[in-house]
Amino acid sequence: MTDVTERFATEAPSGHPNRPPRDAATLILLDRSGPVPKVLMGKRHQGHVFLPGRFVFPGGAVDPRDRLMTPGTPLDPRAEARLMRHVKRPSPAKARALALTAIRETFEETGLLLGTRRDDAPKAPEGPWSAFADAHVYPDLGGVHFIARAITPPGRSRRYDTRFFTADATAIAHKIDGVTGPDAELVELVWIPLDETKRLELMAITEMVLETLQEQISAGFSHDLPVPFYRMLHKKRIREFL
Repeated sequence: MTDVTERFATEAPSGHPNRPPRDAATLILLDRSGPVPKVLMGKRHQGHVFLPGRFVFPGGAVDPRDRLMTPGTPLDPRAEARLMRHVKRPSPAKARALALTAIRETFEETGLLLGTRRDDAPKAPEGPWSAFADAHVYPDLGGVHFIARAITPPGRSRRYDTRFFTADATAIAHKIDGVTGPDAELVELVWIPLDETKRLELMAITEMVLETLQEQISAGFSHDLPVPFYRMLHKKRIREFL
């Protein structure tokens, strides 16, 4: 285990009631058009109680309506299979909803709609997904890669079972301006060279996932590559592969 893995289990204050983690998803947008890969990160508002001023990837908890959104393409079956491992009541619908959550959260926090524009509008539930219908954008799950999973250690004020996804910047089909700014959850968006992210003050899990992303890019960025799963088991930090 590396030092950053040690931090994953100890960096946040413990002592809170042990509550079950909520299903969540995060998306890392990757721009490989230049000589050096870049990732899109947002800086959180200084007024936030949770992670003020930190650079993060867009993400959040699963919304039941995410299951109701119409995707334009299915998940890769290898990603779908890994998403259903170590899950209570696994199903393709749940795997699909996790990937859709990452796309929805990216839109809500950045204004970017990821997918494919068509002549017709997708069937969408009320709420944030209606913007996809208005723009005739179908979420593209086929271009989404599942690269890591992590469960917040017990005793934290907030606990999530987070799946980390990546998608290429070419998946951006539409943008709504004004989503980020001084009064928003993310005050600014920055494309950061992947090898420069180590200079930022990041959460331990963010560092670990970025290391995984670099390894996967070097290995060909295939759906066949193993997906690390970080969690605590019997009070021990473990990393296994899905």
